[in-house]
Amino acid sequence: MLGLAILLAAGAYGAWRLSARYARPAAGRFRILAPREAAFVEAAAETLFPSGGELAPSGREARVPEWVDAYLALQPARGRRLMRLLFCLVEQATILFAAPGRGGRRRFSSLDPAQRVAHLEGWQRSRFFPRRLVFTSLRAILTMAYFADPAVLRGLELAPFRVRVPVGEADLLYPPIGRPRSAIRFGPADLTPPSDGTPLLGSPLHPDYAEERP
Repeated sequence: MLGLAILLAAGAYGAWRLSARYARPAAGRFRILAPREAAFVEAAAETLFPSGGELAPSGREARVPEWVDAYLALQPARGRRLMRLLFCLVEQATILFAAPGRGGRRRFSSLDPAQRVAHLEGWQRSRFFPRRLVFTSLRAILTMAYFADPAVLRGLELAPFRVRVPVGEADLLYPPIGRPRSAIRFGPADLTPPSDGTPLLGSPLHPDYAEERP
């Protein structure tokens, strides 16, 4: 009877832990991520890319949760399930791998910043390969999201410039691939003057990466 009571209590606690409410995201902000997943992704992104780091935008400021949400929407059903299981695993695994300090078994998103760092370092440095693999997978997703942000690319001086596609004589003769000749939209007046190929200094950034989007 005692063993059954322990199992029931553990099951009840696990159900409560998984279903406990999270703060709701802004209406319409996420298409795929549930509030608990959005909270975890934001907490993990802030841990890997904190405010005051090498680059000015933090994980939250770089809109990592929004990127992850859009990325999830593009995945096939199996890939989406695996990514969501990954988020749930790291969020809830503190019950087994407690973070140092008081309250170290709280959900990852409820830990204080220092505890979150220590907890992720535990995954990264674990002697068990599966734990290290989980951390590597999570870091890969969040790193892609972080470096997709225009402000991050500007900080790294990797933001693309606006490219002015030249118009050559072939553009006057051939339509875009797969289109009829009626799709030719250039005339002699549209020809680009000859160039020696030297990039135009001071070219503006691509509109999607400019400081202020038009």
